[in-house]
Amino acid sequence: MDFGYLLTIAIGTIFINNFVLARFLGLCPYLGVSRKMDSAVGMGLAVIFVMTMASTFTWLVYTYLLSPVTNIWGIDLIFLRTIAFILVIASLVQFCEIVIQKVSPHLYKALGIYLPLITTNCAILGVAVLNIDEFFQNGGPITGSFIYAVVQGFTAGLGFTLALVLMAGLREKLEMAGVPESLKGQPIAFIMAGLMAIAFLGFSGFSVG
Repeated sequence: MDFGYLLTIAIGTIFINNFVLARFLGLCPYLGVSRKMDSAVGMGLAVIFVMTMASTFTWLVYTYLLSPVTNIWGIDLIFLRTIAFILVIASLVQFCEIVIQKVSPHLYKALGIYLPLITTNCAILGVAVLNIDEFFQNGGPITGSFIYAVVQGFTAGLGFTLALVLMAGLREKLEMAGVPESLKGQPIAFIMAGLMAIAFLGFSGFSVG
């Protein structure tokens, strides 16, 4: 296992290839839950948990059930990858939803429909698919790929949370600013999202490794 490569993965997924601001995945919760800081942090923590666990279990499912090179029966079931990954993600989101509803009913109410929508959050499925595409060669996993996949899932969640918290902070400030009436609400949110994406382009010039 290459610790330098782990650092490259972390910096890349948080800043350079941020799933929201560079890959433009998961925009629905990004814009829908970023009105208040507390709901943004809560959603961010939920996404970190789901992304990390999804990266873990989807790697195991792909390796031991789907890939003909490494699965237990030697049959090519890769065509089931998308539906298998969605089932894994849906199960994790359901578990997360039950826990949040039990532990913090206020946060559960604040997140609203966006919490169960994590199931269809393309950023979650995106990181699971990206793990397979990056860390498998000729149908089999490269050395250390399980750890790489888990780290990429966790740091992708951190990058998502960073974007969400930054956006929430800006939108809370904008509520006290003299925004023109025609730009209040979603229009100014889209403008800020675009400006943040442009700002994060500055990280694309970094050379790591």
